[in-house]
Amino acid sequence: MTTNQKSILASSSCIKRRTLLASACVLAVPMAWAQAPADYPKAGTLLRYVVPFPPGGLTDVMARLVAQQLGDRWKINVIIENKPGAGAMTGAEYAVRSAPDGYTMLAVNMTHSVNATLFKGRAKFDLNTDLRPVALLAGAPVLIVVPANSKIQTLNDLIAEAKARPLNAGSSGVGTPSHLSLALFNQLNGTNILHIPYKGGSPSLTDLMAGQLDVIFSNFPESLPFVKSGKLRAIAIASEQRNPQVPSVPTTAQAGMPKLNAEQWTAVMAPAKTPDAIVEKLGAELVRIMQIPEIAKKSEELGFRVDPRGPKAFGEFWTSEVQRWRSVIEAADIKPE
Repeated sequence: MTTNQKSILASSSCIKRRTLLASACVLAVPMAWAQAPADYPKAGTLLRYVVPFPPGGLTDVMARLVAQQLGDRWKINVIIENKPGAGAMTGAEYAVRSAPDGYTMLAVNMTHSVNATLFKGRAKFDLNTDLRPVALLAGAPVLIVVPANSKIQTLNDLIAEAKARPLNAGSSGVGTPSHLSLALFNQLNGTNILHIPYKGGSPSLTDLMAGQLDVIFSNFPESLPFVKSGKLRAIAIASEQRNPQVPSVPTTAQAGMPKLNAEQWTAVMAPAKTPDAIVEKLGAELVRIMQIPEIAKKSEELGFRVDPRGPKAFGEFWTSEVQRWRSVIEAADIKPE
């Protein structure tokens, strides 16, 4: 081998080493990006937890439970900002317009997966693209309830009555779980129970107990106290398993209607441009909080089914919920109020 050939081989080897080193550096960059900023969250800073519903509801109660834990664990100030209105869209828009820095998170529930279709093209923002999933926290099944003195004892009784005479059903508003569950029931059984929307679950339950309504597809924690006190009768629960708080109430599947499976879940989203690393860190922390035994127990006592999922799993769930309820909305020709 000539001196010139040795020189060429040495240069080639050097180039290969530099190329491999450069490639390694390029591959290392995403790993660096995957790390949340060292100062996030900054101790003593303020994190806004936007709840687009009035205080006292299911979503608000869960948000306050989580906010306290997050503040204590991260040594930051987490405040609840209730911003109800426009079918839960006022608070959502407020979150969308907030800085994507990890210090604003939005409480969402099934209503928002419905609104993704109801308000598409009507709102100034898009729930699918202007927000991003952070974590799913828990769910609460729909409990189908009738007045205590109603002759309706089962789902089959409800179907028969609905086909024999006009029935009406209350809900906590257009696009809420109680409304969409009713619409799904009508579609599955060829019934036409009239929907009567209320401004919240409480006033609708009051009218049901007074005999002004025939049935409500209610959020479990809202109607549970009245079922336990004997003021309402539960004829089915839309969940995979019976609930220990109402062990005698069959699931919708056991009652012969497996497709009538609906749940009012609660979760967290953030502005769409919030960095991946921050979303992953926040999502992981929220999942850990829901897995704390005392938090899980408290949630279950409130009527929730604890179901923590991080950003990716919640994102998949969100997409499936949007698609599922879109078909129900279109078939029933539901319009926003």
